[in-house]
Amino acid sequence: MTTTGTSSAVGTTSATAPLADARLLGLAHYAARGVLEHVLARHGATFPQQIALRAAVTADAPRTPDELVAEVRASLKADPAGIRADLDALRAKGLLAADGPHLLPTDAGRALLAAVGAEVAPHAARVWGGIPTEDLAAAGRVLALVAERAGKELAALEGRTFALEG
Repeated sequence: MTTTGTSSAVGTTSATAPLADARLLGLAHYAARGVLEHVLARHGATFPQQIALRAAVTADAPRTPDELVAEVRASLKADPAGIRADLDALRAKGLLAADGPHLLPTDAGRALLAAVGAEVAPHAARVWGGIPTEDLAAAGRVLALVAERAGKELAALEGRTFALEG
């Protein structure tokens, strides 16, 4: 049987496609994130700041700083101190504002997310366009399972770390 696939992960057929693994997942993540970070840099924002701002914008109800830290930490698995620094930076830039115990997105924060989304959209369309829906569904199922399992492994590692420190 003759295949027409290429030797790289991009553009391969199912007969020659590499099996998904941590390295390939990481390469895909960082390639896509690189596009977003390039756009964010033009706006003076970082990837973690964008994640924190998006958490505030998409929240069903106003969030306290602690709630935002917890949500961002669940997404990025990042150090809480770094997330708090990102929240402080967003406040200093006028993208988040304190309202009593809550941090709320400002009009400028919402506008930043809209502008970044509009700039990233054509790139995302070229990256994701043409991938069959069934392939995206299969990849989505696998990635959700990997994220769940990795989250459990990280929690177990952190539990051992905390048990040793306490």
